[in-house]
Amino acid sequence: MRHLLTLTLALVVTTSLFSVAPALGETKKIYFMAGNRSHGYGAHEFNAGSLLMKKLLEAKYEGLECVVYRSGQWPKDVEKELGDAASIVIFSNGGGGHPANRRLKELDALMKKGIGMACLHYAVEVPKGEPGNYFVEWIGGYFETHWSVNPHWVAEALKMNDHPVTNGVKPFKVNDEWYFHMRFREKMRGVTPVLSAIAPASTMKRKDGAHSGNPHVRKAVANKQPQHLGWVYQRGSDYGNGRGFGFTGLHYHWNFGDDNFRRLVLNGVAWTARLKVPKDGINTPTPSRAELEENQDYPKPKPRKKK
Repeated sequence: MRHLLTLTLALVVTTSLFSVAPALGETKKIYFMAGNRSHGYGAHEFNAGSLLMKKLLEAKYEGLECVVYRSGQWPKDVEKELGDAASIVIFSNGGGGHPANRRLKELDALMKKGIGMACLHYAVEVPKGEPGNYFVEWIGGYFETHWSVNPHWVAEALKMNDHPVTNGVKPFKVNDEWYFHMRFREKMRGVTPVLSAIAPASTMKRKDGAHSGNPHVRKAVANKQPQHLGWVYQRGSDYGNGRGFGFTGLHYHWNFGDDNFRRLVLNGVAWTARLKVPKDGINTPTPSRAELEENQDYPKPKPRKKK
């Protein structure tokens, strides 16, 4: 009997290292809304990224079902078909072509039920006005043209705020198209930065434009103000106390290969679904190059012939 008890305890401990079960009898769904192919091999890989996150999260959480709508597909009846979501993750092109622009009222109804939302990379950008106002309510902020910018640069993470989304995440340095100088809620009410960095002067080399620069962001960079590249938002009771997550990286699909980068993204998505984030974060095996090359929108380029 003693040996049986020891074996049982060992199995429980071993299992807990690989999976985190939701509350007893609880099943949760996360819907990934992946956009159309966009930027060529290895960039804006909305399908590949969503399918990878699905695979990693389902392996970690028992009872979790992740559904991926691929290549810009959305349900005809958003409120009905996404109504059982714990969270909705949008990983797609944004701006004037953002898929939420045509579904603001329907998505707002879901957000008021307390359903979480995560927006990744280009999906944090929507037009100023009604779409931007909704995003401030849903995820706490957004990319506003002529205010925010989108340079490619190596961001070195500063010391992170103490929050479940930063559990187990150590400072890291990654090259990406890191958007910054977001338009956040007034006085950052309810918003907690989970990834910040000091943008170097090189990010301001471009002329002023809708995405490239403006006097406000130039002043902030010159003053070395920390720029928030990832954040979480706790909504109020008028929005069902739901949760939002914005993350501006992920132009390059290969960055999922960085353990801390990947852990932060997975933590953020899980948190919006009210899943318990382990104290050491969501630890997953580092994807191999072959795994990262799966489900790409474009064929792998052929090696250049040596002259």
